[in-house]
Amino acid sequence: MRVFITGTDTDVGKTVASAWAMVHTDARYWKPVQAGLDQTDEATVRALSEAEDARFIATAYSLPEPLSPHESARRAGVHIDPASLAVPEDGPLIVEGAGGLMVPLNDEFLIIDLIQQFRLPAILVCRTTLGTINHSLLSIAALRARNIPIAGVILCGPDIPHNRAAIETYGNVTVLAHIPPLDPLTRTALEAVTPEVDLKAL
Repeated sequence: MRVFITGTDTDVGKTVASAWAMVHTDARYWKPVQAGLDQTDEATVRALSEAEDARFIATAYSLPEPLSPHESARRAGVHIDPASLAVPEDGPLIVEGAGGLMVPLNDEFLIIDLIQQFRLPAILVCRTTLGTINHSLLSIAALRARNIPIAGVILCGPDIPHNRAAIETYGNVTVLAHIPPLDPLTRTALEAVTPEVDLKAL
């Protein structure tokens, strides 16, 4: 598995999906750009996956305020230089993005540009609730317009079969997993969410 996990929006479930993928594979995790340091996504993935330190790659840009990366960087007096971000060349890897595909990293570069630069297939994390069909299909269309391979989608939220069917049918994508609301949200709970495909083949 060597993938870039992105989402249709902020707080759609990318970090939970990343932790779930860490639990079900031996991949390493990398969050290249983190905006907001009170509780980082890497810290959440560490806590949920209970993976060893060797499976985590240091974040390149840690920005104080929980805003769009370009704005958080501007306020911190930092310029995010995509040329400084290089994907580790070997082994299974999960790269987690920030926000959705069209989130800016600087004045000229978006998250979708970073995915294209990394030459990794994308996993798109989608909500299951009302509005997800539009957001999911727009994101799928944006990825395909850039010729970025889509490894599949992960659905996060309550089970709503007709929304799943619409995303699968109109998006022509494979659902890799459906992660329902989990209480408590723990490694054990994530282990119980069975992948619907062989993740190691991604």
